[in-house]
Amino acid sequence: MRDKTIPEKKKLSLREIDRMKLRLSGLNLNTICIEALCPNVSECFSRGQATFLILGRVCTRNCVFCNVTHGCPSPPDSTEPSRVAEAVRRLRLRHVVLTSPTRDDLPDGGAAMFVAVLEALRRLVPCPTVELLIPDFGGDPVVLRSLANSRPEMIGHNLETVRRLYPRLRPGKFRAAYDRSLGVLRFLRECDPSLCLKSALMLGLGETEEEVEGALEDLLTAGCRYLSLGQYLAPSRRHHPVARHLDSREFVAWRRRALSLGFRHVESGKFVRSSYHAEAHLQQDSGRESRD
Repeated sequence: MRDKTIPEKKKLSLREIDRMKLRLSGLNLNTICIEALCPNVSECFSRGQATFLILGRVCTRNCVFCNVTHGCPSPPDSTEPSRVAEAVRRLRLRHVVLTSPTRDDLPDGGAAMFVAVLEALRRLVPCPTVELLIPDFGGDPVVLRSLANSRPEMIGHNLETVRRLYPRLRPGKFRAAYDRSLGVLRFLRECDPSLCLKSALMLGLGETEEEVEGALEDLLTAGCRYLSLGQYLAPSRRHHPVARHLDSREFVAWRRRALSLGFRHVESGKFVRSSYHAEAHLQQDSGRESRD
């Protein structure tokens, strides 16, 4: 039987998308909410919340679960930091999430743009809290250290799925790697033990319970303490098919299990995505973890 909550979740999307576009008119900005066909788009847009997609709309990788366009991206735009800051001012956001497509074509993977946008946001009054949801930057330690030194309130890097499924779901010339992603989180923790680190897993791609638990333990070992768990929903027939739809009770059980293992905050549900209720992750404390 088809889950009737899925179309209900999307029913107001077009109206809210048009309203958000009007509020951001003239700024020429992208959101991952639109590019990735997020099922929460109407809810978040109706609250004036959006996750900004900086560095363009084209990704150099081609993960088979993702709706972001794959191809050859355009060069970075030096006016983007000021435009994002103006959007945040218009929307009166208290918490801002910045993400980007993976930019393997750039020497630093686009890290300098993350820092530049963060610095522009720091000049706003009032100053919002900021989360950077980053690609792996090829695991480059110099680049990752620059991001840690920019001291956002949170850095997120998504593991996405379990180790066994990586070769099938994340192919290509510049393909992602399970251990590299764990290494990104581990290195950021070493750079600044007080950093809040977050990751996310999609469920329903064909993983087993044992594999999910193993991924959670790997994330904890790498220093991650904040987690999002959501149902994988194929953006189109061209994308990897859904292997299984989990029911709500399973997401509740996974949240309890993750908390019992040692995560500080867990968002878990059918429609949860990386930046869904992002501000809730920081309500545990002032936004910085104590040293473990």
